[in-house]
Amino acid sequence: MTDLLIRHLERICMNYKMFRAINRLAGRNSTLDTFMIFISQKTRFLYIFLLALMWFRNNSYKKIILFAGLSVGFALFINCFIQLFYFKPRPFVIHRVRLLIPSKNNSSFPSKHTVLAFALASSVLLRERLFGSIMWFLTILTGFSRIWLGHHYPFDIIGILTSIAIGNATYIFNSFVTWIINVLGIQKSDSFHIKKNRFPSSYFQLHYIKN
Repeated sequence: MTDLLIRHLERICMNYKMFRAINRLAGRNSTLDTFMIFISQKTRFLYIFLLALMWFRNNSYKKIILFAGLSVGFALFINCFIQLFYFKPRPFVIHRVRLLIPSKNNSSFPSKHTVLAFALASSVLLRERLFGSIMWFLTILTGFSRIWLGHHYPFDIIGILTSIAIGNATYIFNSFVTWIINVLGIQKSDSFHIKKNRFPSSYFQLHYIKN
């Protein structure tokens, strides 16, 4: 019991130290601060733009977007479920931080911005490398910006593992998505192949070992 308590305290200290190392950079450069605020608040519009490009590209991309929509929906449900039973104060509530813009005073863990963004990016990356890679890059920036602005701790961003799992889990809804495709009248002529092993087993093992 004592060992578990010590490990928990060590993780809390490490979490705060990493937060301070990033958040202390805020307020020093107005250009970087403006960029981080833009990433945190406006990245969703970049996602919408990329999804629109995919939607009008060809019919196979429409199915990718439907899978991504399912992933985001499940991620939102899990995020809300966790916050019903677990509350973690935001960094600015219990520490003196450099808060660049106001934030809601809801639970810090998990970061809804990052969880939803990674759910979307992971689902797309599993099926389309180019657009998925761009979304993953934007999502990493989003997670970093949330720490920079003083809204979340680094460990709050670990929810990305849930998002990656959700992106893989949507494979089981292939028949359901195909039915929606038929209802929408999208032709089957465009081939659609799920790119398996986008995240090899060693990728998940590495993350679980680290955490």
